Parts: sequence; structure tokens; C-alpha cells
Amino acid sequence: MSFFSQPVGVSHFLVVGAVLFVSGVVCMAVKRNALGVLMGIELVLNGANVNFVAFSSPFLRSDNAYALGLDGQLISLFVIVLAAAEAAVALAITLNFYNNHSTVDVDRADELKG
Repeated sequence: MSFFSQPVGVSHFLVVGAVLFVSGVVCMAVKRNALGVLMGIELVLNGANVNFVAFSSPFLRSDNAYALGLDGQLISLFVIVLAAAEAAVALAITLNFYNNHSTVDVDRADELKG
């Protein structure tokens, strides 16, 4: 129980990031709905973002070298932009699939083969 009595540190952020990542993977594996799979992808990306920011924390550095520590934040910003573009494209594909098939079940997507 000493883990819960510590002040919030890097390990706590890593645990939150791991929980988000695992719940996103489970959501992608379990959901049959395309929108549920998209939510799982967003959870995975957000879990990775939390880990990037936690790993760039100045409290994690053992040496006293001068560094801004913005590497994780910049990668997170890039991942957020990438996730927004991915969500827009995937939502457009999902809406087009719904207009053609009246469902967003991913098992029916085998008709998209060329």
C-alpha cells in the first residue's frame, strides 16, 4: 500500500498510461461496431501520449544536464494531430459504409475487397 501513499510521480502517470493503452486494445478487440473500434484506437493513442509526457519528465532524469524536456510533449502534439486526421478519415469511411450497407458492423466490411 505504499504505492498509494506516495506523492504523484512518474510511476503513477505510467500506470495511468498503461491502463488507457490496455483498455483501448481490449476495446478494439471486443467491439464489433466501427465506432467502438475507433474509440479504442483513440484510447491507445491517448495512453501512448501520457507515457510520452511521463518519460519526458524532468524528475525521471538521473543526470543534471540542462534540457528543456519538451520531447515528449512535442511527440504528443504530433500524435494528437495524427489522431484528429485519422478520426476524420475513419469517420468519413464509416459514414459512407453506413450509407451503403445500413450498418457499421466491421464483420460486413469484407465486401470492400477489391
